[in-house]
Amino acid sequence: MGTKIIGHGTWYDKIAHKIIKRENKLQRDSKLFRTESGIGASGLPHIGSLADATRSYTVAMAIKEQGYNSELIAYSDDMDGLRKVPKDFPRELEKYLGHPVTSIPDPFGNCHKSYGEHMSYLLMDALDKCKIKYRFVSGAEAYKKGLLNDQIEILLKNAKKVGHIINEEVGQDKYIETLPYFPICSNCGRIYSTKAYKFLPKENKILYTCEGMEIRGKWLEGCGNKDEVDYRSGKGKLSWKAGEFAARWVAFGINFEAYGKDIADSVRINDRICKEILNYEPPIHVQYEMFLDKSKKKISKSKGNVFTPQIWFQYGSPQSLLLLTLKRFTGTRTLSVADIPQYMNELDELEDVFLGKKKVFDEKDRAKLVGLYKYCWGLKPPTEPSAHLPYNLLVYLAMIAPKESREDYIKNKLRAYRYIEDSSEVEKSRIQYAINWAEEFEEVEKTNIILNTKEAEAIREFIGILEVEENADKIQGAIFQTARKHGLKPKDFFSILYQALIGIPKGPKLGPYIVDIGPKNVIKRLEEIG
Repeated sequence: MGTKIIGHGTWYDKIAHKIIKRENKLQRDSKLFRTESGIGASGLPHIGSLADATRSYTVAMAIKEQGYNSELIAYSDDMDGLRKVPKDFPRELEKYLGHPVTSIPDPFGNCHKSYGEHMSYLLMDALDKCKIKYRFVSGAEAYKKGLLNDQIEILLKNAKKVGHIINEEVGQDKYIETLPYFPICSNCGRIYSTKAYKFLPKENKILYTCEGMEIRGKWLEGCGNKDEVDYRSGKGKLSWKAGEFAARWVAFGINFEAYGKDIADSVRINDRICKEILNYEPPIHVQYEMFLDKSKKKISKSKGNVFTPQIWFQYGSPQSLLLLTLKRFTGTRTLSVADIPQYMNELDELEDVFLGKKKVFDEKDRAKLVGLYKYCWGLKPPTEPSAHLPYNLLVYLAMIAPKESREDYIKNKLRAYRYIEDSSEVEKSRIQYAINWAEEFEEVEKTNIILNTKEAEAIREFIGILEVEENADKIQGAIFQTARKHGLKPKDFFSILYQALIGIPKGPKLGPYIVDIGPKNVIKRLEEIG
């Protein structure tokens, strides 16, 4: 009896099934399920920011595949105050520390209305390139339009209870006496420098003083202004730790939101606020871990080690980036530009599984791989096989091609290697990715190859042949002869050479390819593994 496969067999299908089952049990409206992803607007969006949205969108797609309407809410935290000027940003922004990012001018040519709008646009641009469908909600607009007013009123009336929940969860007593709301100072324009100390429910007003704020261990003095604000005016916001998440979940009817482990405490607090104060069962959550750069540091908007989606799109397809974000949900991963070729090639392997060209005999495993491939294409995968142009091969060809005619040279070589009969738009873009790579980097990250004694001896002998032989046919024949002489199957020896030279176990006819890229270059690489 076969294993029961839910939806397309992926983790996303399983969590969608769990969400549907839970919401039906709660007897809540199931006409439209919503997943949410937060868009940080205080710095350049990085790969992790995109991953948060792509995963939530895939959950929404999986819900739809199980017969229910769904949508992704992309909520921009653009009422957030600027806490630090990100590295390599104009230093003149320091005068706006503490100001909501939507009130700060766009420092990059005034192409957007504000700093915050510019940062939100960059992530939305990446989502659009990945064909992610979403409903964008600006936090600033949500407050101005009063979308959270009902929840704000309840939280203000129950402020002490909010404070005690925070104290019980994380030992912080700040909100026992302070209201969980930050007015924008009517004098200096900062938001986190204000302390809201009294709520006047009949007048819908909050009394506050501008005392100052701590930014990265340094105290930024407030202006001393004392004033009042109508919480319905949009001139302030909830503290995200002390109820904003919960208010959003209730106001928008959110059924799923994932989160990074760095805000686990805040999510736990908001879950309690949601249940105990707003009387709403919070959405299902899944905790994911961060992407790290190769130095094992968290990729950060402010530290200057930002790996943005726009950088990825210079060298790899949107589908390869989706594969990175969807392939695994939990567990920390290190990441650099050098990983892009791997994901481009891996997407080809998934296509082979999807089209039945590569057999996976375990039914469950096959369903999961096919499902992953479909989700990378937004459930609209190509029905015809692609040419599977190995990334490393394209880069090597780009490096040796005449600069004034790189694309034509590469296409001619691909025809000679019988990869293509003609070029298509997909192949053109893939060629351009490789050209971009060749212009920026010396080589593709090498595949780690461990040789046994026979294989190492065969490699050393073949290097000796390449030092004196330049004829493509003779080099091709020498590969067979060298393999047999050292007791290796020619197929296995060819695979070692392909792995060393282009990073995959098969490729173009090796004799002509070695002549094209130059025996000296091949010798250099083989010496590294031999």
